[in-house]
Amino acid sequence: MPLRVLVVASETAEQCEARREYAGAASHESYAETLRQLRPDLKIESVSCVDGAFAPSVEDLEAFDGIFFAGSPIQMHEDTPETRLAAAFMTRVFDSGTPSFGSCAGLQIAAVAAGGTTGSRSIGLEAAFARNITKTDEGRIHPLLYGRPLVWMAPAMHSSVVIHLPLGATVLARNPGTPVEAAEIRHGRGVFWGVQYHPELTLAEIASALRRQAEDLVKEGLALDQAGVEDHAGRLETLARDPNRSDLAWQLGLDQEVTEATARLRELENFLHAIETQSTRLPL
Repeated sequence: MPLRVLVVASETAEQCEARREYAGAASHESYAETLRQLRPDLKIESVSCVDGAFAPSVEDLEAFDGIFFAGSPIQMHEDTPETRLAAAFMTRVFDSGTPSFGSCAGLQIAAVAAGGTTGSRSIGLEAAFARNITKTDEGRIHPLLYGRPLVWMAPAMHSSVVIHLPLGATVLARNPGTPVEAAEIRHGRGVFWGVQYHPELTLAEIASALRRQAEDLVKEGLALDQAGVEDHAGRLETLARDPNRSDLAWQLGLDQEVTEATARLRELENFLHAIETQSTRLPL
């Protein structure tokens, strides 16, 4: 029987429209499309955790095999109606016992809902790619990271991080600028696997995100000017169209963990396998 999964948006309606303009789809929409590539027979539904229009009950959430939280600009260390709604939604997910997975903001929503804290990244943006992501001892044996090398890189675009994980959480990977790049959070009846990076993003989506944040990248000294951002984004788009361009991969400092879709999507594949076999409910 096909899996029934829920993809949760944490972008506001305005943010969804803005991303459709510059990237072709809202974050939860492109996330769902990525999941369909991995499992064409998935039954996928979507809901927002920040608009307050519909809040599924614990019983509603229990009916899903898995729940995915897409990325967004939400800042969970700020007290806003959106952050409160997102945390309350995640609390119901934990109460439901349905296994969940989140990228970037999804990890931060889960951490705050379970009692952790988030804040600004001390050295600014982690833009385009998170490099030197390194497994912890626990991460070396955790099924979320099965198939990843000890050290790897992944698409990323964020300025905030998990500062303190809640009780019942395990750091699975980190890098020098991001203390939690991957984690498992066990809270109440639920288990959550999450990453600070974006395995679901294509290189073309990263290129669009760079163009969108060009001014910030220049302000932070990651590019001399907007022309430099455009050059970088253009090469990423070309590589997205032709992943066999080893010259571009070399110039950009990328390897097969990013350029090959099966490797880039590894965490999503591992989570889907876990909910198919119900192994997320077993102890580490």
